This record gives sequence, C-alpha cells and structure tokens, in this order.
Amino acid sequence: MTGRVLVAGVGNIFLGDDGFGVEVARRLATADLPGWVQVADYGISGMHLAYDLAGGYETAILIDTAQRGEPPGTLTVIEAGRPEETGAPLESRLFDAHGMQPDVVLGVLEMLGAASARVLVVGCEPASLDYGMELSEPVAAAVGEAAAVVIRLIAEIGADVAIAASSSAARSSGEGALYVPRHTR
Repeated sequence: MTGRVLVAGVGNIFLGDDGFGVEVARRLATADLPGWVQVADYGISGMHLAYDLAGGYETAILIDTAQRGEPPGTLTVIEAGRPEETGAPLESRLFDAHGMQPDVVLGVLEMLGAASARVLVVGCEPASLDYGMELSEPVAAAVGEAAAVVIRLIAEIGADVAIAASSSAARSSGEGALYVPRHTR
C-alpha cells in the first residue's frame, strides 16, 4: 500500500505571481493521478494545511513561489528541513505575513505533536508579488512544467514505495534475500 501524498497549492491569488501554487493545483486537479494522492488549493490557509498534514500524510508536495535570486519562472524542488534545522526561533516564523513557508507549517505540526511528513516544495521564482490577480508571463509559462514536475515526483514516490514493498515481500518469502536484518522497522 502506498503512503498518502498531499499536493498543496499555496499562495495569495491577489498578489500576482504568489498565485502560482494555486494555479498549478488547479491544473493538477484535472490530471489522472493515483488514488493515494490528494490535490488541494490551500491559498493562504496555513493552519488548515498543518491540520491536514497532521492527519497522516507520508509526503506533502507544496507548490509556491520561491525567491532564490533566479530569473522569473525558474522552477526549483526543495526538500524542507525540520524547523529545528533552520536555526531561527519558532516564534519568529509563526507571525510571518504570508504564513505558508514550509518551516512555519512544520513548526505548527511540531506544536500539534504530530509526526511530520516529508515535505517537498516545488517553487517558482516570481517576477512580481505586487497587487494583481494575474501571473506574470514567465511564471504563467512555468505552470505546465511545474505540474509535470509534481507528476514526476508522484511517480518517483510510487516507485520508491513499490521497490520497498517488493523488497519486503522478497524478505518475507526468502526469495532474493541474502541478508535479513535483525531489527526491521
């Protein structure tokens, strides 16, 4: 059985390119994805996302803007670290105006006492985060590629789980198993 995956489009549609994640989620909502994948538009609702993640997702793929100094429309995939790995006090991150950074969501999960999921961020370098409801041309052009990146990540997650299940089955049946560890998870 494959672990549940949450694909979350985040961002503020009233701040130009910040609506990128929401637009990608909208595109993915019509894609043919496995039943163990849920796609949702969280907009600026970070608390809702944190509570949903606390409900037992193995992996979360957040789609958002990511200012990294690259040309507008550049996509990056980032694996978010645990809040304690960032070095910044949790309190300073909880009162951020945007409120959807992965470290904030992970911090809320930690406060809830929930086991955290693996969090991947598919980020897009914005051109403008000014008031407006349209994506800039380079960011709008990146929406389709971002959806394809998310679909590839989902396929990799499914393949990893299939390999683990196959390995577990081989270990159980004795087929192909040269070494059986004493302590298994």
